[in-house]
Amino acid sequence: MKKIKELTVDEQFEMYVLIKNADVRLAKNGKKFIAFTFQDTSGTVDGKFWDASEDEIKKFKAGQVVALTGKREIYQGNPQVKILHLRVTKPEEPSDPSLYMERAPIRREEMEEEINQTLFEITNAHWNRIVRFLLNNYQKEFFEYPAAKRNHHAFAGGLAYHTLTMLRIGKSLVKEYPQLNASLLYAGIILHDLGKVLELSGPSSTEYTVVGNLVGHLVLVDEEINKACAALKINDADEDVVVLRHMVLSHHGLLEYGSPVRPRIMEAEILHQIDNIDASMQMLSSAVKNTEPGTYTERIFGMDNRSFYVPKDI
Repeated sequence: MKKIKELTVDEQFEMYVLIKNADVRLAKNGKKFIAFTFQDTSGTVDGKFWDASEDEIKKFKAGQVVALTGKREIYQGNPQVKILHLRVTKPEEPSDPSLYMERAPIRREEMEEEINQTLFEITNAHWNRIVRFLLNNYQKEFFEYPAAKRNHHAFAGGLAYHTLTMLRIGKSLVKEYPQLNASLLYAGIILHDLGKVLELSGPSSTEYTVVGNLVGHLVLVDEEINKACAALKINDADEDVVVLRHMVLSHHGLLEYGSPVRPRIMEAEILHQIDNIDASMQMLSSAVKNTEPGTYTERIFGMDNRSFYVPKDI
């Protein structure tokens, strides 16, 4: 049986998929429809279930495995499925949601070992204690959660994988630019998205929590740093704590992208740049690997809705 990302345009198919998202919306004619995101281990695809009845809205929920019959199409440069038939799986059919979840390409144990080894390179005592304290508090979630609901690293283990690849980039830059404070950069990288364990609901059928929507992960992790300081009896007015907080609060780079402050120290600017590089590469790599050479990728929302050409002769 083919997977979602193996389908070609106009191909009809039958497959089991996980409903990752099921958003009920109102069409122009006033009737309700369900905007689905379907998922298997190869990735996701969107599809709309038009004229949905109240029973169907109750029946098809995020986190549920369904049998989908459809046709692969392209709409405004993006892949989608035309839903021909949809039903809930039967007890004897493969209905465990974990069978359909995309996961990080590195095993959890390997990621955990490499990140833990990096902790020994954080030589500032306050930063080291804060990072260890928060990783210990949220260890399970940190290594299971995605880094986003959609766009980059939106798969189980994506948060830790994103952090690990950023650390690898950071270590390369420290070798090239020894004027960077390696301890501060590594501490900032590990903590920068840790607030997503509170912002997001989990690895399956990921949604934003209430506090995630209303406060956001930058402020949430800043609050966690302050809580860690209180528990560890560290003065949060000390300059090293203030600059660590600045690292996480400024890592989106621009005020309009959600940072309450812009980067004002060298390591904070580099953290922001590394974050952009890693997120961009993950989105590009995912799109390119599913694109035939000599054609264009689907439009990538997180890359200003651009499509990218995949050269065929190089």
